[in-house]
Amino acid sequence: MRALLIKGLLYFLSWLPLNVVHKIAIFLGQQMAKRPKLRITQATSTNISLCFPQLSSTEQDILITQSLIETCKAFSELGILWLWKADKVLKLIATVSNEDCLQQAMQQGKGVILLTPHLGAWEMAGLYASKHYPLTALYRPPKLLGLNKIIHTARERAGGSFVATDKKGVRALLQALHQGEIAGILPDQVPNSGGNFAPFFGIPAYTMSLVARLAQKTNAKVIFTYAERTEQGFHVHFLPAPKNIDSYDLELACTALNQGVEQCLNGCRSQYQWSYKRFKRCPVGEESVYE
Repeated sequence: MRALLIKGLLYFLSWLPLNVVHKIAIFLGQQMAKRPKLRITQATSTNISLCFPQLSSTEQDILITQSLIETCKAFSELGILWLWKADKVLKLIATVSNEDCLQQAMQQGKGVILLTPHLGAWEMAGLYASKHYPLTALYRPPKLLGLNKIIHTARERAGGSFVATDKKGVRALLQALHQGEIAGILPDQVPNSGGNFAPFFGIPAYTMSLVARLAQKTNAKVIFTYAERTEQGFHVHFLPAPKNIDSYDLELACTALNQGVEQCLNGCRSQYQWSYKRFKRCPVGEESVYE
């Protein structure tokens, strides 16, 4: 029943213009900010206070409200990003920056590991890559299995292949890289295993080592991408990963990965999904930062 209700909401939102959907999200985000006991508000507040201690309490409150608005935009626009025809969605992109770094990496024939943080409209970034490049990407099937088909179909409709985050999926990524194609990964999810603690805005965060291991095995270049929301439409960015992201010193590699995510946030940090409990796994002996 819950999956059916969500599907109905997605279809309803897909019938609305993007600017109307975003106005609804602004209202919802502002209301959430007034309710500090909401779990999403608590997590957002905790993460922002941890990552930006240099901000005054007023500045943190402003960023919390902005973040909640952007989080609401990220989910309210899914009806459009998933259910409109791919070409119609891609027309919402106003600008693409620094794509030549990806094209040059592709020309080397070793494949590219394309990292898309939970920043801005990450579904748009994935759709753009699927449309223009041979892409195989990992994704976590939703907890509500009734939503799996609509999500999987939406993500593959532009030509990409999306595989579950398991051993079979990792093998599919390796195969794509060996064929000189793109392997797509969301780099800022807390892995179930196979990770290392590395600083993210100075806070120890359990970080995937998968990116480093894939790069080591294939000599693939690592590129970050994200789709920023702007007044003109979406702005798709590409930028090379920091040095050492393929280091055999996994702590060093994971630190570089998190530095890459931080660099993506420059200029649009409110559009990061600060509601995600990035620090939910703690080093041994430390208590959870979340209530």
